Order: sequence, then C-alpha cells, then structure tokens
Amino acid sequence: MRNAAARLHSLLLVFALLLAPMAFAAEGEGANAPLDWEAWKAGNDTSNTASLQRGARDFFNYCAGCHSLKYMRYSRLASDLHITPAQLQANLMPAGATPADYVKAAMAGPDAVAWFGKQPPDLSLVARSRGPDWISRFLRTFYSDDKSPTHSNNLQLPNAAMPAVLSDLEGVKLAVFRNVEATVDGKPSAEKIFDHFVTVVPGQLDAAQYDAFVRDIVNFLDYAGEPAQVDRRSLGVWVVLFLLLFTWIAWLLKKEYWKDVH
Repeated sequence: MRNAAARLHSLLLVFALLLAPMAFAAEGEGANAPLDWEAWKAGNDTSNTASLQRGARDFFNYCAGCHSLKYMRYSRLASDLHITPAQLQANLMPAGATPADYVKAAMAGPDAVAWFGKQPPDLSLVARSRGPDWISRFLRTFYSDDKSPTHSNNLQLPNAAMPAVLSDLEGVKLAVFRNVEATVDGKPSAEKIFDHFVTVVPGQLDAAQYDAFVRDIVNFLDYAGEPAQVDRRSLGVWVVLFLLLFTWIAWLLKKEYWKDVH
C-alpha cells in the first residue's frame, strides 16, 4: 500500500509539473492584456425601484451639490420612486424648497466657475445624450494626475474639469500606459496606450461594491432622462399585441370580402 501511494504521489507531482508551464503562460497572457475599459457596460435596470432609490440617495449626497436636474420635480421623483413626503423633506429637499420645485444645484454658478473653471452641467438629459454606458465608464476611470489642475484625470473624458469626487469610496488609482510603436507618414513614432490601473490608496468600498454604487447612480440618471420610460415600454407591449390582433382581424375581413371575387 505504501509503494502504491508513493507511486500515485509521484504521478501527481509529475502531472502538476507538466501543467505548471501552461498555467503560468495563461496567467502571463492575462496579466499582459490591457484593460478593455471601453467595453464596460452600465448594466442598469430602470424598473428596479430599490436601485433607483439608492441612486437618488447617492446622487443627492455626492452630485447635487454641483449638478442640477432642471427638468425633474421633487414631487415626480417621490411619486415614481415611492418616497414618502416625510422622507423627501428630510433627506432630499433642501431647506426652503417645496415638492413642486425642480432639482437645483446647491452651488452658485459664479462659485462653480471660480473653483472649476466652468459651471457643472445639468444632468437631466446626460443619460439620453451620452448613454448610461458612457456615464458608467466616466465614473469608473478617474485616476491621479499631478499635471492636472484637479490632480486627477479621466479616460472617458480626458482633462475633465470635474475632480475625482468619489475617490474616498473607490480609492486613488494610477493609470499605467504602455508605449506602442507606430508609423506616421513613414516615420516611426511612439503612442501611449492605456494598459491598466494600480490602486495606491484603498477606498471605503471594494471593487464590486463601487461598481454597484456607480450602477445605482447611472440607473437614477437614466430614469431622470425619461421618467416615463418604464411605463412606455410596458404600454408598448400591449400596443404591439393590439396591432397584431387588429392585423389578424383585418386579414379575416379581407378574406371574407374577397372570397366571392375569387
């Protein structure tokens, strides 16, 4: 039994040694592959009310100080997201505001220009103009850059005036670029291509938690761009079913009317 066990152990050791180079090669390929951040998707769902509620909470905590939603009323927000008047008054509305008011930024325009060089844009239609995937990539690709006035930069929107306001949650990252040789007009040149991020200061959230945080905010902004979209989609199903039924009835009538002609 001992000899059999020894032979089995030897066979397993040889098998592991044979597989080791393949494993290291696969790991090396993954490590050397650049991060495909441009393929990141938001993955949000505007029918998820709980996600919209969390997104509203996070928007008002981290974004509403600078950005407005000038086409969104507090009352519509509360009605769609099932927020009680007491919760709306205590957690979302600023002092002196009424439910009929539109969501305005807390920061005054001149102060924003003085601090950031321009007034932060209204975000009512950003999800419709840019798309949820663009917003998600924007919030997930900030990195530290000492050459920038804000000491941060962004892959999705280079030289963005907005600083990395979510770095306390995500952490501080460095962007690693690689030089890629290319030929321009017959002359060799080197182009810097983004490769991957390196976290230098951890944030309050891990990667999965931060992605979920971003997804909720993107979901809320997607909803804000068209609050009726969930109702529109559900109604659209019934409209299509009605048209199919009407087409079938019309075909039966046509068949009945033309049977004597044929």
